[in-house]
Amino acid sequence: MNSNPQSQTSDESLDQACAWVARLRSEAMSSAEKHEFEAWLSASEAHRQAFDEVVELWGDLGALAHMPIDQLFPESVPSPHTQNGKTQAKKRVQPIHWGLPQWFIGGGLATCGVFLAVWVGLQWLGNSKTDQQIYITQLGEIRTISLPDGSEVKLNSNSEFRVSFSRKERQTQLLRGEAFFDVARQTARPFTVAAGSASIRVLGTEFNVELNPKNTRVSVTEGKVSVSETEKTPGLTPDSVTLIKNQKVSVSDQGLTQVQRTSPEEATDWTRGILVFERTPLKEALQELNRYLATPVVAAPQIEGRLVSGTFAISDPDNTLEAITTALDLQQDRSNNNLTILSPKHN
Repeated sequence: MNSNPQSQTSDESLDQACAWVARLRSEAMSSAEKHEFEAWLSASEAHRQAFDEVVELWGDLGALAHMPIDQLFPESVPSPHTQNGKTQAKKRVQPIHWGLPQWFIGGGLATCGVFLAVWVGLQWLGNSKTDQQIYITQLGEIRTISLPDGSEVKLNSNSEFRVSFSRKERQTQLLRGEAFFDVARQTARPFTVAAGSASIRVLGTEFNVELNPKNTRVSVTEGKVSVSETEKTPGLTPDSVTLIKNQKVSVSDQGLTQVQRTSPEEATDWTRGILVFERTPLKEALQELNRYLATPVVAAPQIEGRLVSGTFAISDPDNTLEAITTALDLQQDRSNNNLTILSPKHN
């Protein structure tokens, strides 16, 4: 076996091959996903080479079980019939001609003792540590991250996000800012997000996480998400709630709020370059606006509850602040170069 697969195949192709291995080893792989895999495999020679190296590594790691490939993918087996005294293969489209060793598919359903050793093996072979990556966006920058498992994370302005993938779990942490998650489903490897006082656990879904100074807000746009408090006292089970599509909840040191209704437009407005406020308390509106302002702004305590409504462009946060100030008949105190304070106008 080639002792250094990365030297022959691009890291991107190997990452994609690893992601496909994870999905192929799932018992819940759909017919559509099988055809999607076939399309990826046939798209380039680099994809096939990467996948062959993954398969070879599985063999070296001892993932040897026996199950004919046609038991998992029966559509790959031709149907012979007799014509003019000769047995011929029935003419049909053959969607899967992978040439996989029998043990590869079998190992996914039988007794393979190493669940996703290939995931670690290709990139961190000989290193038992969990791989970690940190992603940071600057003020005004929005960035989309493609993760090795096929998931995508869109980071909002001024955000920091850490990824820690291992054999058994896909762990991530939102250290500051906001992120929208489109998680690839892997039944055997849950995807978790730690953000402030919140702990989020999913298999595959779409949701938004907003980390604020005093709370974390989770909004679901597709699928289901389990949200719980971060464990504080060993032995005590933290409170948790399951959110479904168009629901949101906030988590703070005081616990979980009541589940509320939301919408994809409200949850993901920032991904479209806008901020939408619908009778939003001024304090919350300013928390969102601060992701884009060079100098943060806060409201005086007596006006924090005033309601803000409107649609504003992320690209011009200073103009948005001016519009809010005018609409609520407020004034800005900029005497502190590091902080702007909104307060009622003095008549």
